[in-house]
Amino acid sequence: MDENTNYIFTPIPEEMICFHRTTTTELLNPAMPYHHHDAYEIYLFLRGNAYMYLEQSCYKLAPGDMFIISPSEMHRCVCTDNQMYERIGLNIKRSTLQRLSSPRSNLLSCFDAHPFGQDNLTRLSRDQCAFYSRLADQLIASLHSEAYGQDLLAEAYATRLLVFINTLYQSSTSPSDNLMPELVRQTMTYIEEHLLESISSAQLEQEFHYSGKYISQLFREHTGLTIRSYIVGKRISLSMSHLTAGKSVAEACELSGFSDYANFIRSFKKIVGMPPGKYKASEQP
Repeated sequence: MDENTNYIFTPIPEEMICFHRTTTTELLNPAMPYHHHDAYEIYLFLRGNAYMYLEQSCYKLAPGDMFIISPSEMHRCVCTDNQMYERIGLNIKRSTLQRLSSPRSNLLSCFDAHPFGQDNLTRLSRDQCAFYSRLADQLIASLHSEAYGQDLLAEAYATRLLVFINTLYQSSTSPSDNLMPELVRQTMTYIEEHLLESISSAQLEQEFHYSGKYISQLFREHTGLTIRSYIVGKRISLSMSHLTAGKSVAEACELSGFSDYANFIRSFKKIVGMPPGKYKASEQP
């Protein structure tokens, strides 16, 4: 399999960022690959022609589609033409979500309650979109203002948004069909189940009775990644979880399916942007 590791990990530099963008030029590249962040994400689609890929699912987006995405959930959005593409994004670190929560109202609930890679989508009505957009625009203005009290207002607007989102997801159901090809989903499931083992093209051919070339081409078409990049990315994501949980670098390497320590260090630094030891230190309270 192709050894090119073009998997993308995109760190979020601030504790909270919010944007409301309309464009005809971004994300038109169908090779935009799967990626994940070190923060939670709320994505609201408002207009355009686009597909959202999230783990083993693919959705044709409709105005009002909202996704909640946890840090380890891989995703990408691909536009299919150059029509106006409008969306609102909110990225927020776990520490901030915990700080804004109360003993009675856990703002992480909507993320923690749904199964990994499932039930991420709900659809907002026109009035709900308008309400969310107004709050998001107020949050964006406050985040970019140095005026007195704007930092407090930013947290208030963020809290209102998060309460709204959590309330919405408590009673929501996913409204769209999964358009991800079955072979791609099966390949992802196989990788997940055998992540700690060696996985070869020959094994995939034997498992699914298709040529390795065809499996690889279809997989890359729908994820933007080679199968090898996807496997390495999944292992690095798993190792990040182990490091955050307090495991040593050597333990994280072994528990994430890497058989070669030097390759683990090299791959981690390339994808995350820092060595695993430095990442572990940055995640400790």
